[in-house]
Amino acid sequence: MLNRLPAAFTAPEQQYLDLMARVFERGDERLDRTGVGTRSLFGETLRFDLSNGQVPILTTKKVFWKTAVKEMLWFLTGRTDLRSLLQENVRIWSDWPLAKYREASGEAISQKDFEDRILSDDDFSARWGELGPIYGKQWRRWQGPDGRVHDQIATLVETLKTNPASRRMLFHAWNVAELGEMALPPCHMVYQFFVSKGRLSCMMMQRSVDLLLGAPFNWVGTVALMLMLADQADLELGDFVWVGGDVHLYLNHFEAAQEQMSREPRPMPTMRLARKAASIDDYRIEDFVVDGYDPHPAIAAEVAV
Repeated sequence: MLNRLPAAFTAPEQQYLDLMARVFERGDERLDRTGVGTRSLFGETLRFDLSNGQVPILTTKKVFWKTAVKEMLWFLTGRTDLRSLLQENVRIWSDWPLAKYREASGEAISQKDFEDRILSDDDFSARWGELGPIYGKQWRRWQGPDGRVHDQIATLVETLKTNPASRRMLFHAWNVAELGEMALPPCHMVYQFFVSKGRLSCMMMQRSVDLLLGAPFNWVGTVALMLMLADQADLELGDFVWVGGDVHLYLNHFEAAQEQMSREPRPMPTMRLARKAASIDDYRIEDFVVDGYDPHPAIAAEVAV
């Protein structure tokens, strides 16, 4: 039996918990790429009003929001090497190159030892720490068939400043020609933006959603991006609209998800920037300030690779 919160509770986070319950109750159970198995729903939408400063950093478990923001900052650099991410003490991308190395070498190396070699050995890092043309490359250095390189983020910033009514304010990473070279094809695929009455809203479409582990991180990263874009274009924040394609819980996440659904949401925190940066490329983790975050304890769960 699922532990459900009182129906009268209408905190913004409740819509996430309700979605998790729907996946439990109505999801289609299937064998997935990882071999772990999932229970999945298709085509879900959530909306968060950011105009009062509150942001969807979940409170029913501790979300390591700095890690999520650092990942977004890393995407914006356009880099695709694991070493530069590990140097920021972010380890959420290690699983995929580690699995590839173990399969190719037959070596039962620990994650820590693998990461230490990436950090200390240039040749090893170049061979096993390159993640391929993932998000950052596509966002900042999409190469067209004519050889021209397109910086989707720079174009977006310029359009927000000069033509905020445009219906073409979006970027994406689903480069069909390069999917096979990526450590993991993009999950959060498309970001589209809308400006109304001086407020910036974003709709993010995610084709594949690990509801327990992935979605909370992706939401924090998206809100951090919105803050930076709004800052550059002298806008306030509006709505964050999230659209999930295949929204799933892994079968080995059920116990963790039930624990999370048993907890009562607390007030969501606020996030702001401590300074106005010179450009979209000039933000640092120290620029992000989160106030009023009082979450329940973290919930551990394994990443499906």
